[in-house]
Amino acid sequence: HKPCGAWSSPIDSADLVRGALRLSAPSISSGRLYWLEGRPSEGGRQTVMSVALAAGGWSPEEATPPDANVRTRVHEYGGGEYTVSAGRIFYVDDRDGRVHVVRPGGASRPISPAGSRFADLQVSPAGDWLVAVEECAREGREPENRLVAIGLRGSEGAGGCEPVGPPRVIAAGHDFYASAVFAPGGDRLAWLAWDHPHMPWNATVLEQMAWGPEGPAGPARRLGGGTQESLFQPRFARDGGLFVVSDRSGWWNLVSIAGGADPAPPANEPRAVHADGWEIGRPQWVFGLSTWDFVDAPEATGPPEREVLASVTESGIDRLMRIDLGTGRSRSIPTPFCAIGGVVVEQGWVACVAGSAEHASGVYLWRLEDATPEIVREGSTMRIPDDAISRGEPRALSSAAGRTTHAIVYAPRSGRQAPRTGERPPLLVKSHGGPTSATTAALDPRIQYWTSRGFAVADVNYGGSSGYGRAYRDLLEHRWGVVDVEDCAAVARRLAAEGLVDGNRLAISGGSAGGFTTLCALTFETAFAAGASHYGIGDLEALARDTHKFESRYTDWLVGPLPECLDRYRDRSPIHHTEQLACPVIFFQGLEDRVVPPNQAEAMVAALAHRGLAHAYVPFEGEQHGFRRAENIRTALEGELYFYSRVFGFDAPQPSGVDVIPARSA
Repeated sequence: HKPCGAWSSPIDSADLVRGALRLSAPSISSGRLYWLEGRPSEGGRQTVMSVALAAGGWSPEEATPPDANVRTRVHEYGGGEYTVSAGRIFYVDDRDGRVHVVRPGGASRPISPAGSRFADLQVSPAGDWLVAVEECAREGREPENRLVAIGLRGSEGAGGCEPVGPPRVIAAGHDFYASAVFAPGGDRLAWLAWDHPHMPWNATVLEQMAWGPEGPAGPARRLGGGTQESLFQPRFARDGGLFVVSDRSGWWNLVSIAGGADPAPPANEPRAVHADGWEIGRPQWVFGLSTWDFVDAPEATGPPEREVLASVTESGIDRLMRIDLGTGRSRSIPTPFCAIGGVVVEQGWVACVAGSAEHASGVYLWRLEDATPEIVREGSTMRIPDDAISRGEPRALSSAAGRTTHAIVYAPRSGRQAPRTGERPPLLVKSHGGPTSATTAALDPRIQYWTSRGFAVADVNYGGSSGYGRAYRDLLEHRWGVVDVEDCAAVARRLAAEGLVDGNRLAISGGSAGGFTTLCALTFETAFAAGASHYGIGDLEALARDTHKFESRYTDWLVGPLPECLDRYRDRSPIHHTEQLACPVIFFQGLEDRVVPPNQAEAMVAALAHRGLAHAYVPFEGEQHGFRRAENIRTALEGELYFYSRVFGFDAPQPSGVDVIPARSA
């Protein structure tokens, strides 16, 4: 038998990227389903895909030009890159940052000027206005974010429409805008906004303005939200009622705001639709998220909607619920899914991006009353033998100070191999990014890559993760680098104490904010013997100074305001405590990353080299925050495995470009 870590696996890194797709943002319009598809095999290029709803035997077609890269860099993370109206696709092309319009199979044309970034596109019901978030660069200052509207008129030319003049600013003054949505009659526009130092999952406001054929027909008015409330995904019902997800109850639940053209307080005071200990909202790291939609009548002129269909998260697991808007009562819709996003409903059709414990995420479509989801597009064409699939087990475990933390635990699994007599497997603890994100139990081939080779994996939803209520999310306030680190270490120690893993072979890995948690755990805790930082943070001071606008004040909440809390920043930054770091670390870094610039990794690598610790540094040309190119995704995965093989004493092939600098003898 081979030792754990060196098992022969049916999953190769090439399998993970061959045919792998990043699927997001489904939408339904004019009898067709659309979605956004990212392709690592094409250097990470994104394209809009489409199928006819009633076609069956799905044959997806590329709906945007074959040379287009449908991507926006507003907030650096993007989202809301496209929208569809009356057969016209409006999208942002990464090649020039402009908004383009195209009809499938036709030629495209730009309709916005060069020089700005655009995102979160929304077309008015009459099709005569396009509203978007614009991000404008300013010399020597952070960029300005605002809402703009582009007038549209029909055209015989490319795309079937042309702009009427330059973009018109319709809302400005807040630091950030998102989620603009028109009322069905086109007489109102609502949106979310927030200001430094808040993030959208901490504090947002809901605003509205009257709208007419010539654009804004009155001033913007605030309808809800505040410094202690996070709002998510506003939507208008057919009768003009406005609904939004709010965490004022401690959970991201649905609330309604009275209809009417311009309700006066207290008529617009939010009313809770339901009160449940599960969450509909998600952290808005990207634009265009959708977790709920109205269950509409088949006829567009039918009665007002009475129910919504929502993806709700409870104890780390997603499920679909139908919620009655009048009574608040809910009922579960059985599906095989445990991770569900991108929920849209249109004239009895439902689409979403979902995954289960046995199948990786894909785009699904079905008639609501049939309740039988059909796969339209698979995120991975790889087939893992059933006897090699490790199914995640949600666990609630004790952590520091009496807290409970959450993790999804995967045992090593192979149809042909097992640990040798007396051998306990190594453990890889994964710390997700955000740090407000959350992991799910859906099949992730990247986790199966490890478990099929003999690793156990613990995917930790440490304090601060979403999906467990506002109080759990708020555990990280001024405690980043403490609570998350304690929770990851507690999970590792508990699994070792239970005899499920080898307490001497514990590793931790994470990207971005998860990379910070990883580096802190390796520096300030003694549980781990090795780790991998993927574009992680080693210097909080440098992060606050160098990062982009969206997150430039996030550390005020996570750590504390500067300069008052400078000592805390230095106390929590691994770069200032490398004398406490006593185990090997490998670093993977995109050289065009503006969120966590390369100098973060380079400073940590220099410190490890100075101390004579084993380490490796793998930089990637042309990559930003997160790796999109197939060859780099493969190198990062194979390189991490090879690095652990050197530390834990098993055999694994060395990928090109990964050179481990051995420890220097004293």
